[in-house]
Amino acid sequence: MNAVSKFAAFLFFAAAGSAPGFADAACQGVLDYRTSTLAGEPRDLCEYQGKVVLVVNTASYCGYTPQYEGLEKLYQQNKDKGFVVLGFPSNDFGAQEPGSNEAVKDFCERTYKVKFPMFEKSVVKGPGANPVYQKLAQTTGQAPQWNFHKYLISRDGKIIKAYSSKVTPDAPELTKELESLLK
Repeated sequence: MNAVSKFAAFLFFAAAGSAPGFADAACQGVLDYRTSTLAGEPRDLCEYQGKVVLVVNTASYCGYTPQYEGLEKLYQQNKDKGFVVLGFPSNDFGAQEPGSNEAVKDFCERTYKVKFPMFEKSVVKGPGANPVYQKLAQTTGQAPQWNFHKYLISRDGKIIKAYSSKVTPDAPELTKELESLLK
């Protein structure tokens, strides 16, 4: 994010009456976070409250990168039922997301036609992890061990389950749980 974008984000957050990084008091839980999209637009994750959410840390140059296709398919099939995938690109594992936010956005859109919300690159493990991932790891006892680790969150904000990178978006263990939450 360039200096002008950072200043614009600061003004947005100041006008909204909340410190950068955290949403308002009405929003609680793992979605109580403000960040920016890959395009640099400020975003309050509280807008996804009431939806079933799949949070995924992503990377463009990983053996699991083809999961973007399955994630987008899952999103398209279920978005009208109150489901959303939230992608968080990270360079934490094997330096497999080295590009800028703009490069990640271009790759996702051109290669996999990704339409689900994607956020700016961030740290997803350890003490420097963004607050969403800190809460996810703390609640589940599982921090991501690699790219494309997934967390399923119910409509009421309860973190239901963590899935390893090996669990694909169409895996029965994930789709069964998702279908149950969407009923």
